[in-house]
Amino acid sequence: MAQLRLPSIPYPPAKEFGYWSPITSTLTWCEEKYYATTYIAEIVNSVTNLLVIWLALVGVHNCLRHGHDRIFLITFLGFLIVGSGSFAFHSTLKYPMQLVDELSMIYTTCLMTWATFEHKRPVFVKTILAVLVAGLALFITLYYHYLQDPTFHQTAYAILTAVVLIRSMYIMEMNIRPYFRKRRQEHERVQASKTISEDEKLEERRQDDRDRWILKQMWTMVAFGLTIFLGGFAIWNLDNLYCQRIRIWRRELGLPWGILLEGHGWWHLMTGLGAYFYIVWGVWLRHCLNGKTDQYQLSWPSTFTSIPRIVRDETRHNGILKKKS
Repeated sequence: MAQLRLPSIPYPPAKEFGYWSPITSTLTWCEEKYYATTYIAEIVNSVTNLLVIWLALVGVHNCLRHGHDRIFLITFLGFLIVGSGSFAFHSTLKYPMQLVDELSMIYTTCLMTWATFEHKRPVFVKTILAVLVAGLALFITLYYHYLQDPTFHQTAYAILTAVVLIRSMYIMEMNIRPYFRKRRQEHERVQASKTISEDEKLEERRQDDRDRWILKQMWTMVAFGLTIFLGGFAIWNLDNLYCQRIRIWRRELGLPWGILLEGHGWWHLMTGLGAYFYIVWGVWLRHCLNGKTDQYQLSWPSTFTSIPRIVRDETRHNGILKKKS
């Protein structure tokens, strides 16, 4: 009985040398080199970064259009450098491009670290935090360049990301969940010996319902982003562990189906999406902490076929501006 095979094109032979030879990076990936074109060392690992670049541009556009805090505009610009640097690194496999790729990941996460801890702090504390975070980024840069050990970079990046995620989750729960918010309000009322009117009680119920919905959506974003991010990491590790076998499978499948077995390419797609979810979550959380919960809303038409955006409710925003004027 004949075996059913998908229509495919045989893989061209990998080449030892290409336009950017010799390879000077301290990392090698499972994708074979220069098999598609002599001008790009790893075609799939390069092209998958276009999603990261597009997501970064979407984030920059939304920050400019909807007036998000400047730190998030800078973070999305850093995200753009991550995608562009990774594209350049996998295209050339040159050590300087590797540093652009990997260190931009560290610097962008350091920006989010500072943004997470500096909010509503005195200027002096913000300055001290900025100096400490900048010093940490400099230490990681110099020590990584000295060691040239990718494990150090990956560990530093994982720790920074975990710290920011845990801190942001804590802030989200303590400041938005009605239970904790009402305890804080009750304490303030007792201190001021203030009674609450019926209209204020109705407004509190509205805020409670709103905040519960916001928390549900935020936790959905966190879970979705984290699942995608960790899934990409798992696929990349399988790519590293079973590289030789996967290369054989790719050649048996042929093009274009073998592309689906490019694990590091999946890492780019999935961690890019996960990082985007994380930054957008941070944008929304910051607006809530700034007392602008009713002025901004989540736009996420479909969980699996669209990406979330935080957009300004122009009606409420303009109404608030009129009241202030």
